[in-house]
Amino acid sequence: MSKTYRTIQGDAWDSVAFRLWGRERLAHHLMAANPEHLDVVIFPAGVELAVPDMVAEPETPELPPWMA
Repeated sequence: MSKTYRTIQGDAWDSVAFRLWGRERLAHHLMAANPEHLDVVIFPAGVELAVPDMVAEPETPELPPWMA
């Protein structure tokens, strides 16, 4: 994981996932890569998040893991 994302004021896990990969439901990958920030719901500006390399996920109508 050499990529990073620096948050802007008001970012949330799902909005960052959408910005990076076009799918909010992939936020759990960001969360797993950044356990030190799991207590944050809305980020302030300037938090550096590790961005994991993504592998293709199958299209499913299921809820993301954090909503199940």
